[in-house]
Amino acid sequence: MRYKGEENFRHDQPDRIGVLVTNLGTPDAPTPSALRRYLGEFLADPRVVEVPRLIWWFILHGIILRLRPKKSAHAYQQVWEGEGSPLLTNTAAQCEGIRKAIQQKYGKNVVVAFAMRYGNPSIPKVLDELKRQGIRKLLVLPLYPQYSASTSASTFDRIAEDFVARRWLPDFRFVSHYPDFPPYINALAEHIEDHWEKHGRNEFLMMSFHGVPLKYLKKGDPYHCECHKTSRLLAERLGLSKHEYMTSFQSRFGAEEWLKPYTDETLKALPGKGIKTIDVVCPGFSSDCLETIEEIDQENRDYFTEAGGTQFSYIPCLNASQGHIDALVQLVEDNLQGWTVPRNEPDELAERAQRALAMGAEA
Repeated sequence: MRYKGEENFRHDQPDRIGVLVTNLGTPDAPTPSALRRYLGEFLADPRVVEVPRLIWWFILHGIILRLRPKKSAHAYQQVWEGEGSPLLTNTAAQCEGIRKAIQQKYGKNVVVAFAMRYGNPSIPKVLDELKRQGIRKLLVLPLYPQYSASTSASTFDRIAEDFVARRWLPDFRFVSHYPDFPPYINALAEHIEDHWEKHGRNEFLMMSFHGVPLKYLKKGDPYHCECHKTSRLLAERLGLSKHEYMTSFQSRFGAEEWLKPYTDETLKALPGKGIKTIDVVCPGFSSDCLETIEEIDQENRDYFTEAGGTQFSYIPCLNASQGHIDALVQLVEDNLQGWTVPRNEPDELAERAQRALAMGAEA
C-alpha cells in the first residue's frame, strides 16, 4: 500500500494545531444530477441506513435514486442562496467566527477549517490541506450536539478511513457530542429569549429534532435520550413548565417507525387540542438548512395553519450568532487543554532542519 501525504515534507516545516469543524453536507447545486450524487453518497452510508447491503443497493439504485433526486432538487431550489445551500454558507460563517476568535487568542499556529461528511468540501480534501499546513495535532468538532451513530459516528468513520491511508497521523481528539454543554444551552436560551423580545411569545414551544428509526434507540443509540436532555435543560433555563413545551422528531424517511412524536403529525393535531399559537425551534440543528427552512418553516407551518392554528413562529437556528460562536469556541478551548501551541520561531525551524541534514536527511 502506498501511503499519502509525505512526499513534500520539509524538516523546517512549522508544526500546527488543527481544528476541523464538520457538518452533514449538501449537494453542489439544486439540480437532479447533483442531488443524485449527494443522495447516493449519503444513503449508501451503512451508519445512515442499517439494512443488509445487497438488499439496500437494489432499493437505493433501483428506486430511490431514480425518483427522489428530482423532488429533492425542487425543494433545494426553494432555499438555495447565491453562494450555495444555507447549510454550506452557515457552516462557513461559523468556521470563520471560530477561526477569528481562536487565532486572536492563540495566533495563526492554530488552523481552523471546515468540511462536510457528504459532498464538498470533503473530509479527505480538507485533511490533505491541513496536512500541507503542518497539522500535527487535530481536534475534530462535528456540529451535532446530540450523539447518534448516524451522524457523529459516521463522521468518525470517514476520518478513520482517511487515516488508514496516511503514513504520519496527527495526535487526535474528537468531540462526539455536547447535548448538555452549559454555554450551548445558554446560547440557545438567549437566542430564544431574543426572538421572543423582538417578535412576541406564543403559548407553546415545540423543540423539533431530526428523527432516526426507532430501532436505533432499541439497539442502544443514545440520541433519543440526549435530545430529551437538551430539551429539559433548555426548558429549565427558560423557566417553562411541562405544559408549555414538548420534544418532537422530524424528517422521517421510509415506512418503518421512527422516534415519536412526529413533528408534522403533532402540528396537525395541536390546534384541535386548543393550542392555536406556537413557536418552533430546532435545537439539534446547528445551522439552518433544508430541513429547517423548507420542512419546518414552510411545509409544517402550512400543516399547523391548515389545521386551525392562528400563529406559527419559527425560531431560526443559532447559525453564526455571537452567542453560538462563543459557545463553540469555549468547546474547542476545553478540548484543546494540554496541547501546547507551537511557537514556530524561524531560528528554531532552521536549526531543526540543520540537525536533520547533519543526520543524513535529503535537502
